[in-house]
Amino acid sequence: MGLSKVDVGVRSWRRPGYGDIDWVENTMLFILSLIRICDKGISFQLKPRCRNTSQACINAFFLRVSLFRLKDLEVAKLGDSDVHVKMLASPINPADINVIQGTYPTLPPLPAVGGNEGVGEVLEVGRRVTALKPGDRVILAVNNLGTWRTQGVFPEEALLPVPSDVPVLCAATLSVNPCTAFRMLADFERLAPGDSVIQNAANSGVGQAVIQIAKASGIKTINVVRDRADLPKLVERLVALGADHVITEEMLRKPEMKDIFKDTPKPRLALNCVGGKSTTEMLRHLQPKGTMVTYGGMAKQPVTVPVRAFIFQDVRLRGFWMSQWRKDHAQDRDSVSSMMDALFQLIRRGQLSTPACTPVPLQDYRAALENSMKPFASSKQILLL
Repeated sequence: MGLSKVDVGVRSWRRPGYGDIDWVENTMLFILSLIRICDKGISFQLKPRCRNTSQACINAFFLRVSLFRLKDLEVAKLGDSDVHVKMLASPINPADINVIQGTYPTLPPLPAVGGNEGVGEVLEVGRRVTALKPGDRVILAVNNLGTWRTQGVFPEEALLPVPSDVPVLCAATLSVNPCTAFRMLADFERLAPGDSVIQNAANSGVGQAVIQIAKASGIKTINVVRDRADLPKLVERLVALGADHVITEEMLRKPEMKDIFKDTPKPRLALNCVGGKSTTEMLRHLQPKGTMVTYGGMAKQPVTVPVRAFIFQDVRLRGFWMSQWRKDHAQDRDSVSSMMDALFQLIRRGQLSTPACTPVPLQDYRAALENSMKPFASSKQILLL
């Protein structure tokens, strides 16, 4: 059984300065399809309606979820080392939107299925598969395999087993954000109970995981969020997760910041997912020789660092990308297993919960995509498959 004929109006990927095909047009033409599996098999047909390269048209195109299609594909043939998985749930992450826009560092070959994270149940295994069996729950640990589908066939090495006592929505959101939070807290500074961490985008999936994992380790968190109409409600929710301090970006330069450091030490680690002015202001509060780790750029602005921070405070600037960590540790199963076991234990003890989320039936994917692109979205959209 194979894929049915595909008709997609998309050219090859090019970046500015790499060839003569207009990059803006390429980006505008790239749309991922959501798919569902049925006994008929699958086909894709995407028809972009906007070819004007004006900025207004580009912006509208990126947000035109009406161009997504729920299509049918045949399930791929099961190979000896493959696993047939019934997908249960898959979130819509910011990185998924970046892939759709063509701005993510790794892009799948076209045509493609959306989604990089999710949980499923094993239906069937190839004859050489030894670590998994029908009925096991698994999460995907490799990019660009496409998780917005009801069923799929994946290589065994791309899957990680999940204990049956881990809730479905928690498992569906485990392989990206909690793993990112875990690694950043563990890999850049030797933090001890009583130390502190400062982070922006604290209400993001990673931010919520940082709060909980740090709390479980006795590490205090200073959490920066954007001002908004429902700020008191957001503060209440983050404090309930274990946040020690929740402040707005505007507070970073106010004298009131000194009050925080009366009972909380200056942070040794800063986690940046925003960029721009917010990051520069956050950096000012690091301890000398502290480290700032950048793992996102929501503001789409560069990270600007004052010269004095380098000379007189000797701060360190690092970057982190969970996908690269997985590539670097692809043969290091012990490191991966150790991390996952630690996260499973936190979940069992009630110290790591599912991020604020909204489960959405697959047929309502258009609404889920629209909601995931709204500013100040505090609830992750999770497709129920």
